[in-house]
Amino acid sequence: MHNKRAQFFPYGDDNKRKSFPYITVGLIAINIIIFIWSLFNFEATINSFGFIPASVSFATIFTSMFLHGGVAHLFGNMWYLWIFGDNVEDKFGKVYFILFYILCGIAATLTHWLTNLGSAIPAIGASGAISGVLGSYVVLFPKAKVYVGGRLGMSQFPAWLVIGLWFLLQLLLGTAALFGQSSGIAFWAHVGGFVFGFLLTFVLKLLKIVKI
Repeated sequence: MHNKRAQFFPYGDDNKRKSFPYITVGLIAINIIIFIWSLFNFEATINSFGFIPASVSFATIFTSMFLHGGVAHLFGNMWYLWIFGDNVEDKFGKVYFILFYILCGIAATLTHWLTNLGSAIPAIGASGAISGVLGSYVVLFPKAKVYVGGRLGMSQFPAWLVIGLWFLLQLLLGTAALFGQSSGIAFWAHVGGFVFGFLLTFVLKLLKIVKI
């Protein structure tokens, strides 16, 4: 979903990948290519392929998660995907990871729809799907160290704390948005994607349906 991240900005983690993240890299490449393509007729592209809650198109539930509103929006989302996606991809495997990613994006878009039923503003961005990846990361790697930059320099914190605080911020700002504090950021898409990714990973891990 379209946003300007003024939130936590991780610089990396200490969680070494076991295999090359082909799906994560592929998703990043696809998002970059589609963004460049959208610039040729940006407004028409966003209006045609963004998700508009007031006039739902099932196709745009999917297409909207590959569009971005600017370079900063694209970079922020892809950076999060790069840091956290590779390890989740390791656990799920290539095929299951891409299915998981798309399902998280759909869940995020539907959550945005339920909280913005009358909105005619197109919602775009990969952050709903990526929020699902963050939810999965917390289940799979709660104690992994995440490097976070701040005024005091680089610090290390466990993933459950960094991502947990990020989620709490989305929840608080999303609640404020329901009471008229509009920001142009689809916080409830982040919440919906995260919760879906967290719960699905938790259930799959518990039942051992997927070897994660």
